[in-house]
Amino acid sequence: MAKAAAMAAVRVGIGGWNFDEWRDNFYPKGLARTRELAYASRQLNAIEINSTYHGTQKPSSFAKWRDETPDDFVFALKANRFATNRRVLAEAGESVDKFLTSGLTELGAKLGPIVWQFATTKKFDAEDFEGFLNLLPSGLDGLPLRHALDVRHESFRCAEYLALARKHRAATVFTDSPNYPSFGNLTGDFVYARLMNAASDQPLGYTEEALDDWATTAQTWAAGSQPAGLPSVAEAKPAAKKAREVFVFYINGAKERAPHAAMATLKRLGWKAPVHSPTHSPR
Repeated sequence: MAKAAAMAAVRVGIGGWNFDEWRDNFYPKGLARTRELAYASRQLNAIEINSTYHGTQKPSSFAKWRDETPDDFVFALKANRFATNRRVLAEAGESVDKFLTSGLTELGAKLGPIVWQFATTKKFDAEDFEGFLNLLPSGLDGLPLRHALDVRHESFRCAEYLALARKHRAATVFTDSPNYPSFGNLTGDFVYARLMNAASDQPLGYTEEALDDWATTAQTWAAGSQPAGLPSVAEAKPAAKKAREVFVFYINGAKERAPHAAMATLKRLGWKAPVHSPTHSPR
């Protein structure tokens, strides 16, 4: 794939936009908190909203976020924890519906993947997990829905899980965190990476060499290939080679470094920030 085509398929961002350590660090001095999303969305091209995990948001909030961001911006949403932190996942229908009908389609074309994060203690049970996946619709209010599964127990590192995720066209979250199972097998029509291993002693969170590698990895995914060197589950039939939209979020670790890591990655990918970038509160 030509370099420019691969670039168009890669989005890089952070988790949320309200974080004290980003003020006078990532955000310009004196920037009002009400202008932080407008600023962040013009330095990056995606943000993962985490507040949706902790509580139900209002349709007016989604509409406000939509209107404050550039046309080509995308929000990923972390699904409400009441849908995933339960003993029987197949019984989550009411919680799934409540989350999906909370107003998130107000984001319109800016609605990106929905991340369903499971507890570290949740083991893979094929029947129960498929019961949960059957609850996830492929569309809502005329918009397509894309689902990413953030599985955090070693038991998911198996061919049976991969086959089930592919059957439902759900992506599997890839992470570089040593605290969670990490496998780069592709299961969906897009790729979703949550990079959580930043270090506070690195100005960009990662070394220059590591950021070079992540940018190259993102390009390889976008071109439809499997990057070399990633951990994976042994399987007889890997995912088909095809171009995929890629989402990379610097999400944890030394969080104060996350915006700088994301911007450095986008620079390596050739992405250009919008010309107009709010730096001060309107008078």
